[in-house]
Amino acid sequence: MATVAGTETVGHAGDSRFFEISALLMGLVLVAGFSLNLAMGRSTFASPVYVHAHGVIFFGWVVIYVLQTFLATRGPLALHRRLGWIAVGWVVAMIAAGLWVIVARTQSGLTPFFFQPQHFLIANPLALALFAALTTAAVARRRRTDWHRRLHLCAMAAILGPGFGRLIPMPLLIPWAFQIASALGLIFPLVGMMVDWRRTGRVHPAWLWGTGAIVGVMIATELLVYSPLGDAIFAWVTAGTPGANVAPLEFGPMPPMG
Repeated sequence: MATVAGTETVGHAGDSRFFEISALLMGLVLVAGFSLNLAMGRSTFASPVYVHAHGVIFFGWVVIYVLQTFLATRGPLALHRRLGWIAVGWVVAMIAAGLWVIVARTQSGLTPFFFQPQHFLIANPLALALFAALTTAAVARRRRTDWHRRLHLCAMAAILGPGFGRLIPMPLLIPWAFQIASALGLIFPLVGMMVDWRRTGRVHPAWLWGTGAIVGVMIATELLVYSPLGDAIFAWVTAGTPGANVAPLEFGPMPPMG
């Protein structure tokens, strides 16, 4: 995928097909996950306005990502370039909406029971920061299609956790539910590595940078969550709110069935 196209033309046809199929599958993971949650009654349209705003903005990105992938591989490239700069601004909106939901949920004491509240508060903003950093790197390399599309795919992989998390039995995966859901996103860049290896006999370095960043942030998250700094961040964010009465490093009780 190439969100902000440069001057370099698209690559090998098989390479392009991989990115098209990956974009569709990534979109399917997110749509299926959230649709399943709604169908099973685990989410509702009666949610607060900020939740709806977050959903519209993030699913807007999914549409942009898929559309831009096909515009990059099939054209017209002029439209791809124009939409690309809109996408850059869209990322800013995603960061703002994501932080709004994360902080509001934590302060209200309504984080999902299969996440530790402190882990939820710290891990999700770091995932958003990783997404923004990889997207920025992709834009910076927009004249190198090979780097550009791979870094964009890695950025998308970094935010697939919420989709996978709604498709797998998260309560049964405690205490590693968050980590497993996040790690599943690595399937896409790992397959990309295999595609490259079969086609060229080598793994493109963009995959190594992208997956390395994802794994690095996952490790940094664990170190920060269980540190005095993590404790201080949680106390500062929740001060004077219902969230301050929640044990930050304990999992919540499972909600009643039915």
